[in-house]
Amino acid sequence: MKIAVYGRQFNDASIFPYIRQVFDTLLQHNVEVCIHPLLNENLQNHIDTSAFTVLNCDSALKGHIDIFLTLGGDGTLLDMVSVVRDTGIPVIGINFGRLGFLASINKSDIAAAIHAVVNQEYTLDSRELLVIDSDEKIFGDNNFALNDITIHKRDDSAMITCHVALDGEFLNSYWGDGIIVSTPTGSTAYSLSCNGPIIFPQSDSIALTPVAPHNLNVRPVVLPNTSRVSIDVDYRGNNYIVSCDSRTAIIDKPMQFRVYKADFKLNLIRLNNESYLSTLRKKLLWGLDARNY
Repeated sequence: MKIAVYGRQFNDASIFPYIRQVFDTLLQHNVEVCIHPLLNENLQNHIDTSAFTVLNCDSALKGHIDIFLTLGGDGTLLDMVSVVRDTGIPVIGINFGRLGFLASINKSDIAAAIHAVVNQEYTLDSRELLVIDSDEKIFGDNNFALNDITIHKRDDSAMITCHVALDGEFLNSYWGDGIIVSTPTGSTAYSLSCNGPIIFPQSDSIALTPVAPHNLNVRPVVLPNTSRVSIDVDYRGNNYIVSCDSRTAIIDKPMQFRVYKADFKLNLIRLNNESYLSTLRKKLLWGLDARNY
């Protein structure tokens, strides 16, 4: 089995013992470890990676890598989406961050999780992605998002106006800080903090959530995932931000953006002792009496 490992820069030295445990456990299971070049660079002077193969991201990954393992939080796993792309290679994340909806493996469960993965004691949870398109390809070929696509004003600028249409029919004009188009996976991310709905991954839906709308009668809308959303942006400031998961672009002119479901999915590994409901309960503290917590 070949497992590729990816991670961002680690600023907390207390994380390195857990990373060593990950590599040691993989080697104990006779796994061939391929380390992403960025992670390999970040671990220099901290962990010896000479026993591992450095992953060539320019070559075909499908058929070469069996599983991608991310070390970090949800943002780290989102970064990996642009590497995995449409290969269908399963992804699992060990959470060194905070909440960890996507990277759901706790540091204390590293050994058990790797044992389950190596012995294929898991199921695949297929997650839909969104594509953002425009006349100018602002994200190039990495124009897809697992969580959400967001249009947002700059911190020091006036509010922006987003004229939204669904399948060519006008829906509404949103005056405010911006708008979020999220997948069910992204419904527990930025959209949730803006009072958007929690959507189960199998719901075949996307959510349109306004950010701090000036119209008080505006509410989030849940759409079928077959919808093609077009967004015309007007603004009075110098520029505004368009984000595609963790990738951002600063736009300095009015533009129209088109958002729709991607033609491929991401395979998340879900261990057999996990479920979406158990993740919700654990991360959102549901079922606990907050008065005594």
